[in-house]
Amino acid sequence: MTRLNMLGHRVPPAAARLPRRPKVADQFYLSPEWRALVRGLVAVRGRRCEDPLCDAPNVSADQKLYGDHIHELKDGGAPLDAGNVMLRCAPCHGRKTAQAARERMARRW
Repeated sequence: MTRLNMLGHRVPPAAARLPRRPKVADQFYLSPEWRALVRGLVAVRGRRCEDPLCDAPNVSADQKLYGDHIHELKDGGAPLDAGNVMLRCAPCHGRKTAQAARERMARRW
């Protein structure tokens, strides 16, 4: 009986072979106007995640708090309208952004 040799350990998973492209921030989010808006919102609203689905809304000083467009710019949202910005902790920001990207892709098909 012939023995079948497996390549399992010799071939790395696809994710290990493909380098990830570094995330590049949109220049708008580096602008002084955007940063001032987010600082002002934090001063008024406090360092709390405003996402209603957040499990831990209190954000400590060493954690990142994001100003997140409720209606995303890619979908026509107003860039510097404080009413279109929600403060979100990193997990909530990632979840919401991924969901918006999935919905955007679904509309394309």
